[in-house]
Amino acid sequence: MRKFNWLDIWINVRLLLMFTAVIFLFSFTAKRNSDRKLTKSVVYFLGDENLFVTSETVNKLLIENKKKAQTIRKDKLDLNALEKAINKHNMIEKSEVFVSVDGVLKAIVKQKTPIVRVIDDQGSFYIDYQGGKMPLSENFTARVPLVSGEINAKNADKLNELFRFIFDDDFLRKNIVGIQIFSNGSLKMMNRNFDYEIDFGKTINVERKFNNYKAFFQKAVLDSSLYHYKKINLKFTQQVVCTK
Repeated sequence: MRKFNWLDIWINVRLLLMFTAVIFLFSFTAKRNSDRKLTKSVVYFLGDENLFVTSETVNKLLIENKKKAQTIRKDKLDLNALEKAINKHNMIEKSEVFVSVDGVLKAIVKQKTPIVRVIDDQGSFYIDYQGGKMPLSENFTARVPLVSGEINAKNADKLNELFRFIFDDDFLRKNIVGIQIFSNGSLKMMNRNFDYEIDFGKTINVERKFNNYKAFFQKAVLDSSLYHYKKINLKFTQQVVCTK
């Protein structure tokens, strides 16, 4: 006849009761937590302090156009949908949305980075670092080169590479203030402090041409000869040709 070990049975029963209690408490806590309403919403911007889009604009998307975050229950939030709504904004590159333990709805936002401003017959707009169009902002005006001339499917990729090259170089970003695009693909550039024009030619050998220009500038600025030139020709990669 088999004997029962009452001690083992009691231990197993206690473990089962404890496990059941943990599941109950977890479910109860999760239910209460989901029923709770948000305490507030907060927007954080990454990177540049110059805001093309305001916290208020992002906040309206966060709280789904309701007046206060406190009116929204946590279990009614669709964080993925909120991120998608924010990312659709034409001045925002990407965002991350989450709820903290204390019930704060938070959005971390990265704005698009404008690198040039295009002026054409249709008006004016920025081109961002990714090569996309970005509208002007009522809150801030970016200090970037002004671009005139046609940008189309044929020349856009090369031009965007050139725009990024200028933006990524501290000297060029401060020196180049205007770019004119001609129908034959040639470019003319204007600089910030001197009267000469830069005849850049077409968008080939871009790095070599700019390196030649920077070397020439560093030498010419020492003897003040830059004030006497009307045109700097960078078409020839072996030399810089200057015209007075």
